[in-house]
Amino acid sequence: MTINHIKIIASTIFALLAFAANSVLCRMALGENAIDASSFTVIRLFSGIIILLVLVTLTNKLNKVEAVNTSKGSWLAGCMLFIYAVAFSFGYISLDTGTGALILFGAVQITMIISSVISGNKLHISEWLGLATAFAGFVYLVFPSLTTPSLMGFILMSISGMAWAFYTLLGRSSKNPLRDTSYNFLRTSPFILVLMILAYNSAHITSTGLILAVLSGAIASGVGYFIWYIALTGLSVTQGTVVQLFVPIIAAIGGVIFTSELITLRLIESSALVLGGILIVILGRYYFVQLAAKKI
Repeated sequence: MTINHIKIIASTIFALLAFAANSVLCRMALGENAIDASSFTVIRLFSGIIILLVLVTLTNKLNKVEAVNTSKGSWLAGCMLFIYAVAFSFGYISLDTGTGALILFGAVQITMIISSVISGNKLHISEWLGLATAFAGFVYLVFPSLTTPSLMGFILMSISGMAWAFYTLLGRSSKNPLRDTSYNFLRTSPFILVLMILAYNSAHITSTGLILAVLSGAIASGVGYFIWYIALTGLSVTQGTVVQLFVPIIAAIGGVIFTSELITLRLIESSALVLGGILIVILGRYYFVQLAAKKI
């Protein structure tokens, strides 16, 4: 195993833990009413901007890199990042940690699969079966019952997942993960300002909420997303899709440990359907490609 392989594996593990930590930190803050969703989003993104700019400055000084660099992310990635973050925060007002993570990353995977289809990749029958299974899992999760998440929470977290999927796809072309992530965060500044103005009168921030938002922004988001962009340089689309399936599981465990949430039977069953369906899609694509290659 080469040093590069070790770097990719370590980066992937750290990124997955960061993704799960965001779910736990957000739910801890909003579930205990320690902070409102808008303020959490603002502080989270602003903290990410600060820590990333500090890292870029230190890196430039250590490596004696000139200020001029063509790697500066994109406005599209910045927009997707903001949409993901704000929908994520408001979605977690009414969702448990594990449920929110399942909806989020289920939406991520389905979006990436649909994107692949739109780009010209035809689906094998096994992949259609997998999509149907995953969709059935979502329907089962939100089917009326005492443990069903709110419809608005489901919609917001799905939007968040779709935005994150596009942000991930854009990150695959990154040549300088740290600078790209930094500029993507910096480009959320105008949106942060608008959100601050709109939510000023309803702002509610406690010291605990402030700390949780900063941890989510600086470590789990800023550093975590920079590390994720590094991981993407060594992962295929399929591998990047597969590894994110572990996040809902990690987040659910974190919710039990840190927020005393219960893992319901419905969540376990819907998780099995959603994650299992997506896994069928991924494996179906892999074996379909392998079979086609052998026939050539």
